[in-house]
Amino acid sequence: MPLLQVVTILIVVGVLLWLINRFIPMQGTIKSILNAVVVICVVLWLLNIFGLFHSLAGIHVGR
Repeated sequence: MPLLQVVTILIVVGVLLWLINRFIPMQGTIKSILNAVVVICVVLWLLNIFGLFHSLAGIHVGR
């Protein structure tokens, strides 16, 4: 995956998370959990993209 595409995806995810945090009213606890989940998912995705987390490919959700 080209570096420009990775940066673009990171910018889009960041802007979407900012929009959700800014314009959707929710409790601070829920907002913190949402932010943590998104950050963890992005970090795991980046580790997989750069080949540092090979076992992520073995995880299947559903059938």
